[in-house]
Amino acid sequence: MGHGIGFGEAARVWARIALLSFGGPAGQIAVMHRILVDEKKWIGEERFLHALNFCMLLPGPEAQQLAIYIGWLLHKVKGGLVAGILFILPGLVSIMALSWLYVLYGDAGPVEALFFGLKAAVLAIVFQAVIRIGGRALGNRARLAVAGGAFLAIFLFALPFPLIVIGAGLIGYLAARGGGTAFAAGGGHGSGAAAAPDSDSALGAMTPNHARAYGRRLPRLALMLLLLWLTPVALLIATDAGTYADIALFFSQMAVVTFGGAYAVLAYVAQAAVETYGWLAPGEMLDGLGLAETTPGPLIMVTQFVGFLGAYRDPGALPPLVAGTLGGLLTTWVTFVPCFLWIFAGAPFIERLRANKALTGALAAITAAVVGVILNLALWFALHYLFGAVTERRYGPLRLDLPEWSSLDPTAALLAAAALVAVLRFRAGMVVVIIGCAIAGMAVRGL
Repeated sequence: MGHGIGFGEAARVWARIALLSFGGPAGQIAVMHRILVDEKKWIGEERFLHALNFCMLLPGPEAQQLAIYIGWLLHKVKGGLVAGILFILPGLVSIMALSWLYVLYGDAGPVEALFFGLKAAVLAIVFQAVIRIGGRALGNRARLAVAGGAFLAIFLFALPFPLIVIGAGLIGYLAARGGGTAFAAGGGHGSGAAAAPDSDSALGAMTPNHARAYGRRLPRLALMLLLLWLTPVALLIATDAGTYADIALFFSQMAVVTFGGAYAVLAYVAQAAVETYGWLAPGEMLDGLGLAETTPGPLIMVTQFVGFLGAYRDPGALPPLVAGTLGGLLTTWVTFVPCFLWIFAGAPFIERLRANKALTGALAAITAAVVGVILNLALWFALHYLFGAVTERRYGPLRLDLPEWSSLDPTAALLAAAALVAVLRFRAGMVVVIIGCAIAGMAVRGL
């Protein structure tokens, strides 16, 4: 290979990264940076950020796509496959086991109390994400305006998330193409560490030979991945497979349109899975997010929980647990297989994409819009956690979710406030907040 990194050693490192990848995309990217750039020195700082910027252009989970990209860069297609699969495997197993536990014992007192506490931690984590991403992405009035417009579009008018993304991307694209600088390149998932030069890394500063010559194999590989992704979807739709067809189609659509990372995906899923399909209730969506936050792997593995519950509650001729398991696995398949397609098809052209200022402007505007979408997600979660009754009111084209103030849960409000203070004022670590809220939830509900 020329860089001296053994494939077996790389597989062990990817397994280690997967097991340490708690806390959503920011935490996962930080783990990858620490191990791959600072500790192993396999790639340099500039190459790492270069790959991450490319992954931010794509729909889906940027952290998992970053793992696929770096694995491909180091060890060709087999490296990307191993890195991507290992990255999601711990979360797949954990969420599946916890989904079984949830449907079998979720109504039991201790389990219900545990989830009650976890929801407070989830609220704090999502609000922290709004502040963290906003601080990075909203550096001027134009970006603030895009974020505010996106929030109002989804909060007041319930516009579909894909439409908001397309609109924001078009604004950024046209502004950058017209010579404007409001959406010029800047920001990113900075690590705060001293830059490690690419030339000092094992991979070096040059593009590997297999990356330069990759175009000859691209059509065949892309077609194979496309068939692996869409063949099950087509078969389920053609056979009118009910909930399974809905799951396959919805999450395939999600894989194409959810730009902006894991929290943007959650906003889209929460809106559709709860309000459109009725697969689960708002509080259960919070429970699923709590499971994903407390297990290793991509945060959007919560989609497996959503698919599990959707199929569990409409099992057809199958036993509910078997149906739920198949629904969860189907969701994971159509959510993550496209990630491999985007990376393997797009990575050879990364330099061309990076040099395109109009595309960079579109990405910056989409990132700004995602801040507004995540703020809507945070408020949606807060309403359904703090209040026992939330009513949808319509005023012409406006649609508002308004709480019944008499249904406010004082215990939930106190626990959520404590979690927010711990995260925002004292900068408590995510694991500490999750464990603390879980213990507090069990204590107050136990009492």
